[in-house]
Amino acid sequence: MPVLCRDCLTQFETGRRCPSCGTPRVVAHRELRQLSIAHMDCDAFYASVEKRDNPALADKPVIIGGGRRGVVSTACYIARIRGVRSAMPMFQALKLCPDAEVVRPRMQVYAEASRAIRGLMDALTPSIEPLSLDEAFLDLSGTERVHGAPPAVMLAQLVVRMRDELGLTGSIGLSHNKFLAKIASDLDKPHGFAVIGRAETAEFLRPRPVRLIWGVGATTQTALDQAGIRTFEDLLRWDKPDLTARFGSMGERLWHLARGKDRRRVSAHTPMKSISNETTFHEDVSDPELLDGHLWRMCEKVSDRAKAKGRAGRVVTLKLKKADFSLISRRLALRDATQMADTMYRTASGLLDAELHKAPFRLLGAGLSDLSDADQADRLGDLLDPTAAQRGQAERATDKIRARFGADAILKGRSLR
Repeated sequence: MPVLCRDCLTQFETGRRCPSCGTPRVVAHRELRQLSIAHMDCDAFYASVEKRDNPALADKPVIIGGGRRGVVSTACYIARIRGVRSAMPMFQALKLCPDAEVVRPRMQVYAEASRAIRGLMDALTPSIEPLSLDEAFLDLSGTERVHGAPPAVMLAQLVVRMRDELGLTGSIGLSHNKFLAKIASDLDKPHGFAVIGRAETAEFLRPRPVRLIWGVGATTQTALDQAGIRTFEDLLRWDKPDLTARFGSMGERLWHLARGKDRRRVSAHTPMKSISNETTFHEDVSDPELLDGHLWRMCEKVSDRAKAKGRAGRVVTLKLKKADFSLISRRLALRDATQMADTMYRTASGLLDAELHKAPFRLLGAGLSDLSDADQADRLGDLLDPTAAQRGQAERATDKIRARFGADAILKGRSLR
């Protein structure tokens, strides 16, 4: 049974502790030296960056999010133990964890940390498919000749370097395809390393819930429940034509994934199609002011991400989910691509106003699509809105102040709603 020490990278054949350094942090698997598709997911990324940059937060529960009427963006593991979760209303999070330190997001800082992690990945393989700032797929097939070590060793080295050089931790999932690698990365968090081999795939999946499938949300889960499909074992009872007839293209995908089959390649050249942010409310919301406050914060987050990545979008999207789980999606194309929170918000708020009569809503989201480089953005101005240029200048000045003095240095009143 091949065994790898995750701390000193020693490889050995049996044992629960490393013979070189004595640590119990080892990973053992029969296919450890054969698998090459991985998913790396940073541990509580935003909160970890804040703790790294402010050591006084190290042993405290940290919540990344807006004001008391905002929502949780993410939380450290100490806060998660108390029950705090992403997208939870801030007032509820603070009831569960009243001693939490609340920090407003610093997207530019997180993007810089993400680029540093990407640099470490680039040293391992050119086949990297980022999913967000804090997670990516890697294909290390054929790299053993280059590095003189199997992919598992290089992945363990990656997280050691992340810890030692960047002060951040991540969890690795290693398998024979993307679907299983992503599942594996969640099995041993935080700072974990989990493996799902070919031989055990069917046995591993059979009893597990189908909600493990990436992209199966509440609506799809409800449809699967109605069909009596709750586990992968339930899926295995269905023939492919029957699944396809009932669920369309998703049915064929479900048939393959139920058998642990995923032919998608790790694509280093998949272009980013959109930047978005959404939240599911703890309770359905119909208050226009509360919805407006959430919408502004989402547009601000999308704008921060677009600016951090040097991207802009020409299409503004509003996403709403009603209390009965029906989905509403509205899009409006702009004359000029933008990365400005103000432009996004004014466009999306108009779309929201037209749908308010359908409230209450359980989910709200905003996004940018039809992306282009930022140097092509916000050039034309708006003849019908003579103050647009002034607001744009004010937003750029606000960005500079926040970058220098912190995210809380300057706020808009609407962000406190």
